[in-house]
Amino acid sequence: MPFNSLINKIMLRRIPAIENFMKNPTDTQHKVFQYLIDSAKDTVWGKYFDYKSINDGQTFAQRIPINTYEDLQPFFSRILKGEQNVLWSGDIKWFSKSSGTTSSRSKYIPVSKECLEECHYKGGKDMLALYCNNHPDSGIFSGSQLALGGSPQPDSNISDIFLGDVSAILIDNLPLWAEFYRTPKKDIALLSDWEEKLDKMVKHVSNENVTSLSGVPSWMLVLLEKLIAYTNRNICDVWPDLEAYFHGGVSFKPYAKQFAELLPSKVDYMETYNASEGFFGLQDQSDNSSLLLLLDYGIYYEFIDFDTFTSVSDVHSSFLKAVSLSEVELNKNYVMLISTNSGLWRYVIGDTVLFTQKNPYRFKITGRTKNYINICGEEVIVNNSDKAVSIAARAVNASVKDYTAAPFIDKDNNIMYHQWIVEFNQEPDSMTKFSEILDESLRNVNSDYDAKRYKNFVLQPPAVIKAPQDTFYNWLKLHGKLGGQHKIPRLSNNRDFIEELLHIINN
Repeated sequence: MPFNSLINKIMLRRIPAIENFMKNPTDTQHKVFQYLIDSAKDTVWGKYFDYKSINDGQTFAQRIPINTYEDLQPFFSRILKGEQNVLWSGDIKWFSKSSGTTSSRSKYIPVSKECLEECHYKGGKDMLALYCNNHPDSGIFSGSQLALGGSPQPDSNISDIFLGDVSAILIDNLPLWAEFYRTPKKDIALLSDWEEKLDKMVKHVSNENVTSLSGVPSWMLVLLEKLIAYTNRNICDVWPDLEAYFHGGVSFKPYAKQFAELLPSKVDYMETYNASEGFFGLQDQSDNSSLLLLLDYGIYYEFIDFDTFTSVSDVHSSFLKAVSLSEVELNKNYVMLISTNSGLWRYVIGDTVLFTQKNPYRFKITGRTKNYINICGEEVIVNNSDKAVSIAARAVNASVKDYTAAPFIDKDNNIMYHQWIVEFNQEPDSMTKFSEILDESLRNVNSDYDAKRYKNFVLQPPAVIKAPQDTFYNWLKLHGKLGGQHKIPRLSNNRDFIEELLHIINN
């Protein structure tokens, strides 16, 4: 039996376990809950909240407050100083740098050995298992898997703890079999200088037989474009056996056209939902863009109604209630609340999701809790803006590289509208037409926005500014956010970010 076929069969051994949690979601989550409570009962946190007396999710929700990063940060600091058994039992050897968006202050999330093995690595194996299950004739293991990740962040004051992007932690601790298939090797993959790393990666992988790609779409495009320029060949010729792209971190919609133009038509796309805090979802069906919620990864899930969340100024308000997985409703926007095997307890991860199916549980990522525009009840979320941008770009033969939007309020003239900054790979035939279709598409996907736009009574038409090439790249570089999982905030309810971009454009 060829070696790649053997690896395929090994991967498929995980399929029965996946099918089990799909069929028994409530039982699976209850077992995860019991495991988390039992594992943490003797920690500083567990003793304070008397985990030994917690037997069910209702008691847990009543006793444990909802927590943000700021709430848990003092406990993280204690762990970084060497204290153990604070939030989770055992040693914490890794802290993942949260990708974030506009914040200049770095956030570091603890990663336990259990989280690394039972969540992040299990997610990677399940990704490959589901892919092989959906593609029985796959030759994905006949070549190399190109992983475009982040970098470690050495800190002389924390010699015993590895700090870096979650992808860097994963690369640095890969099992031998996975390291054998991955490219480029660690000495290049973990370089801290992003631009140097890209240049060396391009030279190295140009001679590899790459069969799959994984990484954030915005940064993968940068790599692919550099590779084409370096080899003076298209991707089909450089990697004739390329068959899959595993992507996540940002919505794929704005980038779909660019990848279709660069990659061979035979390439299959599979979305993943992996963050610093854990691995949450996978696209398990080729013809369904919804993600399967991963329920046996050491993560206990709760959900908060997004409308309620945004209407309450304090996340610790008694008015803010979370529901369990079995209580969620379809087609309703929720803020995701997680408790994990790294000691994140009832933690607001900052992402919003919408369930499309309950048997099994499948969902779509709709945005971020801080990435929306709502100045007059229009409630525009990233899911809306991504759809509208994609529709407008196709209609005017354009290709969007990056975008962001924020409200503009002229109090003197009583005028309000949304201001957009859009950077194109391929500029539209008509900017006016692009703006009009963008507005029309937003009205079609969001009834609240449509109502506020009626006859310009409340909101005026959006104003779209065409950004010069590399505007967003230069902002990221200025803030030390090149590469990894760093991303551009698509929407903001204030003008802080867009004003920084306007300053770059105008200077």
